Formats: sequence, C-alpha cells, structure tokens
Amino acid sequence: MKRVTFAVIPSDVAGPVIRGLMDRGMVDIHAKIGRDGGDRLVPILPEHLEEVRGMGYAMREGEAHTLDRRPPQERIAVELSDLPCRIPERWEFVGDVVIVRLDEGSWPYRARIGEAVARVLGAKSVCADTAGVVGEFRRPTMEVIYGTDTESVRLENGIRYGFDVTKVMFASGNNAERMRMRELDCTGETVVDMFAGIGYFTLPLAKFSGARRVFACEKNPDSYRFLVRNIRDNGVEDVVIPILGDNRDIAGKCFADRILMGYVQTTADFLPAALRMIRPGGMIHYHDTFYVNEYMDRIRSIFDSAGCDYEIVSVREVKSFAPSVSHYVADIRIGPSRPSSRQ
Repeated sequence: MKRVTFAVIPSDVAGPVIRGLMDRGMVDIHAKIGRDGGDRLVPILPEHLEEVRGMGYAMREGEAHTLDRRPPQERIAVELSDLPCRIPERWEFVGDVVIVRLDEGSWPYRARIGEAVARVLGAKSVCADTAGVVGEFRRPTMEVIYGTDTESVRLENGIRYGFDVTKVMFASGNNAERMRMRELDCTGETVVDMFAGIGYFTLPLAKFSGARRVFACEKNPDSYRFLVRNIRDNGVEDVVIPILGDNRDIAGKCFADRILMGYVQTTADFLPAALRMIRPGGMIHYHDTFYVNEYMDRIRSIFDSAGCDYEIVSVREVKSFAPSVSHYVADIRIGPSRPSSRQ
C-alpha cells in the first residue's frame, strides 16, 4: 500500500464535494476513497494539496488501498466461492438500496449473499425480489436480506422519487415514458393523473411541462404518503393537488385537458370515469397490456365500446410485459375535434 494525503470530507456533503474535486482532476483515482466515522477520506494528488487545504478541509496522511478494478460480479463471486449455489450476477440500484433475485437453491444462503453484495456495491440495504408485484395496489414482494433501512431516493431526469422498496414498486422500465411526460407541452392545462403512485408521471409533468394544475389521485396509502413527500421535495406544491382515494370518486365533468391512465390489465374499467372528466378535444394517455399482434384492434374495441368519438393519435410500446405481450400507451384525442374518427 502507498501513502497518500486524504481530504477529510463530512459525509453529509461528500457527494457533491467529491464530484467537484473529481471534475477538477484533484482526486487520485488509483486509490480508494475511505470512511472514518462520519467522514469520507478522499485521496488528493500531491500537486493539489494546498488548493484543497485552502478550501477549508482538514488533511490527513495515511495508507491507501489500491482500487480493485475487477467487475463487481467477479468480486462477489470470489467472496461467495464456498457456497454451493448460483450467485446473482444482476441487480437493480434504487438509490443506495440494491434489489436482487435469488433462485430456490440460493435462498438458504441469502444472508451471506446480501452481506457480500452490500459490501462490494456499497449498499446500505439489500432486498430480494421474491414474486414481483401483486394485488390491486401492485405491492412488491420483497424480503430484506441485509440491512434495515429500505427507504431510498431515486434521482431520474431531474426528479427526486422517494419511496420504500418493500412497500412501493418502481417500474424502471417506464423511464422513457416518464421522460416523455417531462417533454410534453401542457402550458395552462388541467391534468388528472388517475393512478399517480408516488408521482411517476405527475412529477415530471408538473415540474417541466407548464401544466397549470395536476390532480394526482392515488388509492394506496403507502404510495400516497410518498406522493405527498415527493410533491414537496420537488417543489411543485403550487401545481399538484394530491387526492387519496378511488379515482372514480373524483367529482366534476369536462374539466380536464389531459388525463393520465398509467395502469395495466384492468385500465378499461376506469375509462368511463376518464371520459366523464375529459373536455372535448382533450387527450387521454391510455396504458394497458395487449398481445403484440392485436394491440391496435384491442384499443379500438375498448374505445368503441365506450361509445365515444376519438382519434388514435399515436401508440407506443413502453416495455415487454410477458411472452408475446407488451405494455403500450395510446394517446387518444377525444371528440368532437374529429367526430366518429376510427383511425
């Protein structure tokens, strides 16, 4: 091990400070950043010591471990090489919480696996996804296999999504659609998000699209709690009105310029409520799952059965859902802008 000089950075400000030092080429990238109680120890190149000291940070000499540049999958496998089971090679980061999948043979060793994954990846907690999402509220089925704190914050496209990975699902595969909501021009519009969750679509739309008002409805109390917090943390309290309850109970007719229906499989059950709230000429973003060879016919059938005038403006595949089944979103313009259109 070689001796280096570390800058002592308080952990509560370490993230942006370390990134700034790295951007300016001051950090020795061949040595590990260490920890000491509530501080991070950042190895500084000799030619920048005085400059960093001048920023007001304490300096300390010590021995630095060389960075292990092996892939994390390899390091985890080496640590668990004595186990007679398959070791996870893929995972999902949710802030500083990591989610893995374990097969049946790995389950008896989940505590060892969780500890190794946390150590190599620097996670505060590790959870095993046991059966995906279930029920009306689409709750995740998770077991904590390392750590205790399962609340985290995911930063995405300029939005902070805070949630508990054991109580609220986060569909990372919907990122492109969340980004599209950010890029919409909704200047002056009144929007209803019928299935707001923790604010998946509400937050980017409210923060960036120019919408005048967004009614964000959520029935799951756990999701609603994080929705309210995320509205505050993203600074959109003056735009978003959160509503706890069933979206079919929202009062009013013909007041919404745009409606988000970000649900799947039983979305059609909620279409009458959406059609009651939408103004003539308004847009419905209708999400659902269909077989890939019949999605257009199914969308037409659903809106034909609703007895409304509509135009299918566009249809996008959001992600694969199951073999031969995909999650789609259809942008539907409701008449009378183009009455009796069946495109």
